[in-house]
Amino acid sequence: MSIAYWCILVTALLPYLWVFIAKRSGDRYNNRNPRAWMAKQEGNYKVQRANAAHLNGFEAFPAFVAGVLMAQLAGVPASLVTPLAVAFVVARIFHGWFYLLDMHAMRSLSWLLGMLCAVGLMVLAALRVA
Repeated sequence: MSIAYWCILVTALLPYLWVFIAKRSGDRYNNRNPRAWMAKQEGNYKVQRANAAHLNGFEAFPAFVAGVLMAQLAGVPASLVTPLAVAFVVARIFHGWFYLLDMHAMRSLSWLLGMLCAVGLMVLAALRVA
């Protein structure tokens, strides 16, 4: 199960990679007022896409964490949890990358694959408990 826990850590940190890219891609970043700085990046689509990947990373995180912890608590074998956890991380990396490259169809597909992994973990937990 420790690989799945490492996946949680990676997934927790991944949004900060995307926001780092956003901050490095726009006009000189102002840490005194980051939200106002972001609002001024209206025409900079790379900054906007990186910031959107950042925010979406936080949105996807709770479902994944819940899935891993539910599976662990329900006693789902690590041989089922680990591949789903790793696949989630890979999907989320591609999701952010596709966001930056403005590949909307691939971004949506990687989002779906990641969410299916998180839901799959929850379903495995529910089936195990039932």
